[in-house]
Amino acid sequence: MAQVEATTERIVAADAETVFDALADYSGTRGRVLPEQFSEYEVREGGDGEGTLVHWRLQATSKRVRDCLLEVTEPADGELVEKDRNSSMVTTWRVTPAGDGRSRVVVTTVWNGAGGIGGFFEKTFAPKGLARIYDALLAKLATEVEK
Repeated sequence: MAQVEATTERIVAADAETVFDALADYSGTRGRVLPEQFSEYEVREGGDGEGTLVHWRLQATSKRVRDCLLEVTEPADGELVEKDRNSSMVTTWRVTPAGDGRSRVVVTTVWNGAGGIGGFFEKTFAPKGLARIYDALLAKLATEVEK
């Protein structure tokens, strides 16, 4: 199995602390900024950063739906890591200052892909699809925090 990686980033016109706090707010902001590909959103434990356990279904394509149960950690300042208990998927959010009241948000998701020809197509197309989904999420996040 080859590791598959998808990365998306955006500059947001709000300071890094505000943006990070919004991303870490699973009981409020996070649910509001999820695009239509996410459903059945439910905070099961915690709700604010480290120690949160959150569930959602991610419909990456019309046929590809992942049931995700994510444990959230904060291993470093400005970093949230979501590890899926149901798969090898790990998503890391990094928020850093980008000068003048702005911040850079980088989201990277990695997982163990399929083998063979299916794995080739997954590694070729899945990162682009996931990048579009996270770009939509980051656009909604920007709208939320740039008020």
